[in-house]
Amino acid sequence: MKAYQYRMGEPIAALQIVDLPMPSFGPGQVLIKMHAASLNFRDLLVVTGQFPRVQQEVIIPLSDGAGEVVEVGSRVTTLKRGDRVTPLYCQSWVAGEMQDSDTAWSLGGCIDGVAAEYLTFDEMGVLKFPDHLSYEEAATLPCAGLTVWNSLHGPCPLSAGDSLLTLGTGGVSIHALQMARAAGAEVIVTSSSDEKLARAKALGADHVINYVTTPDWDVAVREITGGRGVDHVIENGGGATLLRSIKSTKRGGWIHIIGLIAPGEIDPVHILLTGVTLRGKEVGSREMFAAMNRSLSHSKIRPVVDKLFAFDQLPEALVELGAGNHFGKLVLSIA
Repeated sequence: MKAYQYRMGEPIAALQIVDLPMPSFGPGQVLIKMHAASLNFRDLLVVTGQFPRVQQEVIIPLSDGAGEVVEVGSRVTTLKRGDRVTPLYCQSWVAGEMQDSDTAWSLGGCIDGVAAEYLTFDEMGVLKFPDHLSYEEAATLPCAGLTVWNSLHGPCPLSAGDSLLTLGTGGVSIHALQMARAAGAEVIVTSSSDEKLARAKALGADHVINYVTTPDWDVAVREITGGRGVDHVIENGGGATLLRSIKSTKRGGWIHIIGLIAPGEIDPVHILLTGVTLRGKEVGSREMFAAMNRSLSHSKIRPVVDKLFAFDQLPEALVELGAGNHFGKLVLSIA
């Protein structure tokens, strides 16, 4: 079978397709023919040696994919041939809070990922995805989609009538816009591109802010919310944007820290004085994934795929991901 392999220390251009043996499968496992994989900023960290965890010396990259069950082990009871499934980003996280030990089981970083024609997973390591989604759309769910779901439906769930600020128009932010609108929330989106902001409005954004022409975007958020601030922020800018996110949030609101795009420091006094809760997270559990899928089946949300790349174009796709010009998700076709 064909697969990509990345060796620690090599440049993106050195990524290459190799021939590997077909994976075997045991009694409690399934063999998946992969059809699509989506790209996350985390994948760029992996193939540039900046992933903040120990990773394999040689690894199959990418964490998010979707495929078809082609073989099932003798003890498998919940899946059958022909089922369309997505592997879990964190293979060992079934329910409850994430444990330190779970971090060693994340695809495409600590263990082999999904940029391959065929893969084997334990039965509990994959989930069927909603019928209305294509493989390409479903491939956007395991990391970006589930991280947003965990943010908006965690300890302080987003409610109808709440307000959400999401930064940028990448995969996480567009998932947040779609899920928050489906929940009946008011959504504010920022971007440096008026064209992208127009697309966000077409998807249902209530308010948009160009942070280049409006550098004090936190002030604009306060004005939009009548001085109150938003209930939730999807913070994926990192240290460069965190202070303005805090200033945009209501007293006692929630900031969901997702991004690692830019480093920075912040005086904790701003957190003390505003009473905001900063919650960092990595994706979500199998239980959360199942809940998200039920919601998507009901709302019929279709994730936004901005551009589809052929399997042999992964290096080009990663370069485009780093450029940050996409709207929604970049997806690799494997089939």
